[in-house]
Amino acid sequence: MRLYHGSNLPISEIDLSKGKKGKDFGQGFYLSAQFAQAHRMAELTVAKTGEGEPVVSEFIYDEDKVSGLKVLRFEGYTKEWAEFIIMNRRNRTDKQAHDYDIVYGPIADDTVGATINLFIRQYIDLDELIRRLRFVEPKFQYFFATPDALSTLTKA
Repeated sequence: MRLYHGSNLPISEIDLSKGKKGKDFGQGFYLSAQFAQAHRMAELTVAKTGEGEPVVSEFIYDEDKVSGLKVLRFEGYTKEWAEFIIMNRRNRTDKQAHDYDIVYGPIADDTVGATINLFIRQYIDLDELIRRLRFVEPKFQYFFATPDALSTLTKA
C-alpha cells in the first residue's frame, strides 16, 4: 500500500526522534493513504514554519510484515479513540503513553481538535464529544512509533 508524508522537506531516512510530542497517537512518524491529505499537511507545515516548499514523500507499507507487531486500529470516532487521543496529546514526556508499534485511525484535525478541546475544558462530556463527531467525515492516518514499525516501510 502506498502511503504519503507531507512536510517542508523530503524524507529519505525516518528519524522517530524528530516527531513532535503531544500529537494524536504520540511522538512518531505519520502517514496518509491520501496524497491530497499529505500535500495539505505539507502546505500547513510550510505556512507554520515559513521554511522550505511543500514536499510529499512516498512510502510503501508492507502489511505482511506486521506479524509480531502491536497494532491498534480505530475505524471511526469512538470513546476509546477520543480517550487515546487525549492521553497522547497530554503526554509531553520522552516516553510513549502506549506500547503500540503502529496505530491507524482518524485524525483529530482543526475541526475535531476544537471539539476535543471543549471536552478537555469540561464544557461537554465524552458522550457529547462523540455525538458531535458523528457529523464529521473522518480523515485517517497511519502512525509508526518504533523501529520495528518502520521496518514495514520502504521509500518508494
